[in-house]
Amino acid sequence: MKLGKVEFCHFLQILALFLCLSGMNQAELTRSRSKPYFQSGRTRTKRSWVWNQFFVLEEYMGTDPLYVGKLHSDVDKGDGSIKYILSGEGASSIFIIDENTGDIHATKRLDREEQAYYTLRAQALDRLTNKPVEPESEFVIKIQDINDNEPKFLDGPYTAGVPEMSPVGTSVVQVTATDADDPTYGNSARVVYSILQGQPYFSVEPKTGVIKTALPNMDREAKDQYLLVIQAKDMVGQNGGLSGTTSVTVTLTDVNDNPPRFPRRSYQYNVPESLPVASVVARIKAADADVGPNAEMEYKIVDGDGLGVFKVSVDKDTQEGVITIQKELDFEAKTSYTLRIEAANMHVDPRFLSLGPFSDMTTVKIIVEDVDEPPVFTSRLYSMVVSEAAKVGTIIGTVAAHDPDASNSPVRYSIDRNTDLERYFNIDANSGVITTAKSLDRETNAVHNITVLAMESQNPAQIGRGYVAITILDINDNAPEFAMEYETTVCENAQPGQVIQKISAIDKDDPPNGHQFYFSLTAEAANNHNFTLQDNKDNTATVLTKRNGFRRQEQSVFYLPIFIVDSGSPSLSSTNTLTIRVCDCDADGIAQTCNAEAYILPAGLSTGALIAILACVLTLLVLVLLIVTMRRRKKEPLIFDEERDIRENIVRYDDEGGGEEDTEAFDMAALRNLNIMRDTKTRRDVTPEIQFLSRPTFKSIPDNVIFREFIWERLKEADVDPCAPPYDSLQTYAFEGNGSVAESLSSLDSISSNSDQNYDYLSDWGPRFKRLADMYGTGPECLYS
Repeated sequence: MKLGKVEFCHFLQILALFLCLSGMNQAELTRSRSKPYFQSGRTRTKRSWVWNQFFVLEEYMGTDPLYVGKLHSDVDKGDGSIKYILSGEGASSIFIIDENTGDIHATKRLDREEQAYYTLRAQALDRLTNKPVEPESEFVIKIQDINDNEPKFLDGPYTAGVPEMSPVGTSVVQVTATDADDPTYGNSARVVYSILQGQPYFSVEPKTGVIKTALPNMDREAKDQYLLVIQAKDMVGQNGGLSGTTSVTVTLTDVNDNPPRFPRRSYQYNVPESLPVASVVARIKAADADVGPNAEMEYKIVDGDGLGVFKVSVDKDTQEGVITIQKELDFEAKTSYTLRIEAANMHVDPRFLSLGPFSDMTTVKIIVEDVDEPPVFTSRLYSMVVSEAAKVGTIIGTVAAHDPDASNSPVRYSIDRNTDLERYFNIDANSGVITTAKSLDRETNAVHNITVLAMESQNPAQIGRGYVAITILDINDNAPEFAMEYETTVCENAQPGQVIQKISAIDKDDPPNGHQFYFSLTAEAANNHNFTLQDNKDNTATVLTKRNGFRRQEQSVFYLPIFIVDSGSPSLSSTNTLTIRVCDCDADGIAQTCNAEAYILPAGLSTGALIAILACVLTLLVLVLLIVTMRRRKKEPLIFDEERDIRENIVRYDDEGGGEEDTEAFDMAALRNLNIMRDTKTRRDVTPEIQFLSRPTFKSIPDNVIFREFIWERLKEADVDPCAPPYDSLQTYAFEGNGSVAESLSSLDSISSNSDQNYDYLSDWGPRFKRLADMYGTGPECLYS
């Protein structure tokens, strides 16, 4: 029996494991090197280490350290003079060595999937001198794998799709599981696949993990999704192997395997005849169990008497057939239509043509319902013309409308005044004759667009609309005039025959053959010695000078009347005046200064100087006004107004009173009681030495009943007067009373024999009171002494 290469390697590994477990892993010294090893103080023979690899099973669960192997040197005589040390990966932390015997043990659980092997170095030392007796040697401890990892689907769970109606064996998706165990040793990493859920619809290849369909004719419309559970098991699926699972969701994708079918063989719809063009009449739909592009349909009318009246289109969102109107419906002309409509799939799969035609037919009957329609005009737009010279009442044209219903109700006409705000036109309500109602002006409005309303006599709510465009024909009723306001200048040094202005004219009229204007000077200006006019025969004219040398000092402005005539029938004319200013020009003939006053001003006086002078004058005027105002204020008497009557004192409050019944808002005693306490106040307009001559002031005044009675009488009159102001109003009465607190100053009273008042002190008050001193004084110069 021959062994393969793989089987032979496995056999060697098993043999090595057996030797390891039986304690055969030992280090032996042999004489295999030719070079001597020198140690200080003596010479030794040629020796070296000879190893076999050490093997350790992973995942050891025992309580004692796991024996790995033994190191031994031929120098070691067993007397304890040799000490063994270990270094490298995991030395002291994972692997320990007995320094006397050379036995190596593993102190921790090892995992091959974390680290598959460890590289260490061993050396034998003299225990006394601590010097090596052999060269350091390197060896490897390999971790022997066991089946401790189950297969895992790193990409799961899976989703996949396969077309419906696919044949058996159609590949769906491939799943892959990985095993962390050693694939080179045993069957720990050899995985096989099986299906736990999803039969009998799907199957899986045991070695590759490819999922395939297992049943034919799987219909998406019956079931569109399947959930599969796939298992991966190591140890080639044998008992004791570890396993892992994943889920695979398989969706059946749609194919066009269902033809469209109308749920009904015929449809009927009622439509009013007034339905506008492009309106939707009905929606029909053929049922198709497919989805997406496989369910897309197209509809068309294949037969019937409504081919030109209706059309059918497809709604892309709902796949419905939409029937719309192409022409206006008329119940009086035709009351019903019949349509044969076909629905067909747009994308047909040739594999399923055997299932039948992928189209269907239905019949649609459309009943036209009669409605009361508004009157209809014989034309959608009427065009009429009228001269702007037409008199009021001139007939322009006629419109006509009729009732399309069988009743043929009479029609009355009117003009929509929103389209004829100025009421230029009228219409006869019965005949539809349109006439002028006002004078027309083409220059104001050349075309009038009006709307004519036609109403049924029996049902005025039914209104038809007709549109009339009235063009106004032009007549020559506007005289020509200058095309613009010309600013013409002539230089003082102008030469005879020099062109100073080119003029043109405009006319608001619009003659058929265009305008033709004629220019000339008026009769009174024809013989002037300054300017002349030349008609250019192209609706323009040129103004030229007739003499040389113009002087602004003599005449700065010339007015030239120009006569313009149009070519209308009859022709119209107008006189337009051209203003020509004489200016000082530079060498190029460009006007510099056109004001005659420039010669009068001093040569060195600029515009800035003029502005400065004007500012100074204004400043002086302001100062004079301020001085006058101050002097007037000083002349006013400085006597305070405390002595004035109480009637002249108005107290203002910011609160709103409650009417005449409200006596809490303010103190009425101030108005009713005239006992006013007055203090002696020093006059500011008399010298101190004359102040004792002033009239003594009163400390109190007796209650004057007359004012109180006067106010109460006026209050009663206001209460009963319906024309009086509201309660909360201020009423002022010019009532002085029978006497004055300051007594009378009348000159008539002062000359009485009973008067003992002395006014001699008035003469000491200064020149301002001289007049009073003369009138009331007792001097010899007094007239009445």
